[in-house]
Amino acid sequence: MTDDGPSTRTVLLALAVVTVAAVAPTLVAARPANEIPVEEDPPDAEALAEPAGDAWGRVPAADVALASAESSVPNAEDTSVEAVTVRAAQTDGSLFVRLSWDDATADAFTPGAENRTPDVTTFWDAAAIQLPANTSAHPGIAMGSDRTMVNVWYWSAPNTSQELLAGGPGTTTPVGDPAVQTSASYEDGTWHVVFERTLQVDDAGENRTTIEGERDVDVALAVWNGSNAERSGQKAVSEWQYFPLGPGAEGPPYATILWIVAGLAIAVVIVATVLGVQRT
Repeated sequence: MTDDGPSTRTVLLALAVVTVAAVAPTLVAARPANEIPVEEDPPDAEALAEPAGDAWGRVPAADVALASAESSVPNAEDTSVEAVTVRAAQTDGSLFVRLSWDDATADAFTPGAENRTPDVTTFWDAAAIQLPANTSAHPGIAMGSDRTMVNVWYWSAPNTSQELLAGGPGTTTPVGDPAVQTSASYEDGTWHVVFERTLQVDDAGENRTTIEGERDVDVALAVWNGSNAERSGQKAVSEWQYFPLGPGAEGPPYATILWIVAGLAIAVVIVATVLGVQRT
């Protein structure tokens, strides 16, 4: 029996050409899967300071995995928060970052707490954002080093915030005249914490991260669950992510590209199998 249709080789070659044509432009403009998108000049920007406000629903989200930090403190591997959802937006004057995570209990400030001595087993929920003080450097994930400092924005549920400088584990010191403000909301078993940092500060590049759009900015995240006695080095942390604040090209994440390639490869295998059966 003769086969009047295209040969298997011809069909597969055509599919390969289509695959390359579809994927190549995506690869050229690809961005890493660890990018946290930053919405520029979002509508209702004045409402971003409200942690549970509707304005955040119009800001793209990134889900970031967390794992126990490497630490020598007791029970360092006993952490309970496995992921945090991050939304970021930039206005003319500030960068807003909202962290959201599930927590069955709100271990937070309560009325009258300022008048009592906390029990030694009382710990607060908390969260932090870590960035390189020098955005051209690549600090170690564990609070940087004496040569590659990190800037840390810290919030704890007694509704306190700090801006810190660190050069390795256990070296955090407060930054004078803080440029970071925080606000928080706990609703239906979820914390929403907003960090706001003004874009321009007097000593950016020395003690504070420059976030004025000259380059992308690395960022790492940490969460403490107070009811699980998490504190200090016992915390859930992310790997380095980044905010695309620089002028670089944007495109779909690498993870998306891999799924596209996998789908096309499966299609090629199916077509090849069908044509092979037809020829037998």
